[in-house]
Amino acid sequence: MSQTITLYVDGACRGNPGLGGWGAYIIYDDTKQKLYGGELNTTNNRMELKAAIEGIRACPADAHLIIWTDSNYVKQGITEWIHGWKKKNWKDVKNPDLWKELDQTCQGRDIEWHWIKGHAGHEGNEMADHLANLGADQTRDQHKNKEATMQDIKKSESDWLLDDPFGLDIGTDTESEDDPLMAETSEETEEVLNHQQESTSPSVQEHSEHPHIKLTPATLEVHGQRQLILDTETTGFYYQNDDRIIEVGAIEMINRKLTGSSIHIYIRPEKPVGDSVEIHGITDEFLADKPVYAEIAATLFDYLKGAEIIAHNATFDMNFLDMEFQRAGLPTLSSVCAVTDTLALAKGKHPGQKNSLDALVRRYEIPARDRTYHGALLDAEILSDVYLAMTGGQVSFDMDALSHAEQNSGTSAQRLALDLSLPVIEPSEEELEAHNQWVAKYQEKHGEPCFFGK
Repeated sequence: MSQTITLYVDGACRGNPGLGGWGAYIIYDDTKQKLYGGELNTTNNRMELKAAIEGIRACPADAHLIIWTDSNYVKQGITEWIHGWKKKNWKDVKNPDLWKELDQTCQGRDIEWHWIKGHAGHEGNEMADHLANLGADQTRDQHKNKEATMQDIKKSESDWLLDDPFGLDIGTDTESEDDPLMAETSEETEEVLNHQQESTSPSVQEHSEHPHIKLTPATLEVHGQRQLILDTETTGFYYQNDDRIIEVGAIEMINRKLTGSSIHIYIRPEKPVGDSVEIHGITDEFLADKPVYAEIAATLFDYLKGAEIIAHNATFDMNFLDMEFQRAGLPTLSSVCAVTDTLALAKGKHPGQKNSLDALVRRYEIPARDRTYHGALLDAEILSDVYLAMTGGQVSFDMDALSHAEQNSGTSAQRLALDLSLPVIEPSEEELEAHNQWVAKYQEKHGEPCFFGK
């Protein structure tokens, strides 16, 4: 009989895109093998795929593999969706290079694919997650070491000239650190090195006050009013009944451009998570070593204040945030931020229809992500796509890039109204019939009235 091997795979990404890592935990007989690696600029889904590829490659070709992943994207992709992707020749498929690589790696192998809930305390999944973060840390450290080595090389090259190995009497006694030319050269070198460091992929900065505050710096320099697409996860629905925040995620947008800056924090709520775990999948065990809100309040407040907060059902998030900041002895967030509620926007644009985040994702054909469990940063990323799609429309100059706060302040310029007389071309009977047939098919397929049928 062939050998049976159990394989746990996981990916991690700090910024998404950003610094990422993958991990594979292989168990067979009495042996446990640990693999990990990472990339400077990647995404969470790519790291999930990379973990599966590398884990399978490390196993004998004739072994029976039982693979556990907490990514439905990987599990359903390789067992269901991939057949359709191949038929349409991978058109519009994200990460096709890794999907093709995974498909090729699986050929001729005996594999069982299983999904497991992440961050639920399962030993195998937790180890794979730990390895993925080790891979990210190793990649970050290797990058830093490489930069340090390059700086040492530059320094040694300068020393080589100053040492005058050929006895040419270059004149170390006449050139000093105070020499203007030497100072200018040093400043230029430092500027180049700083530029190189700034242009590399952003790594997540662990705040000095607590390692669980994940701040990602901006990679895009844009000037204008900050908008923060924000989401929270909580222990329940009622802030008045002592429910608490357990996760906050926010990403920065300026002039309708995502800058790459984000903040992400898990928070120990000082009470049981309870039944809400069924929504977000975050357990009491996972939160046991996380900071309480008072420890992170000042840093989070500094990041959010002055921005326009964009949230889906914003009243829910703002009530909880105001309550938490007041408990920490800080002003309410609503007193220092403008707020835009995308749920209210959606109800205004689509009255009488479903306007949940999932419904809007389908309506605006936003690329699907695994939302088996809600996550604050993931939901914020999805909401940014929905908000841009929902508020895109027809723009006049750059007016739609103005923030909610600017529009309500009365300082923004008014849209230009153009008085144009346009000819009206009536459709033929054949065109009307074709249009009505199309509308009927649309309504039959989607089960809702078609806008163009009105």
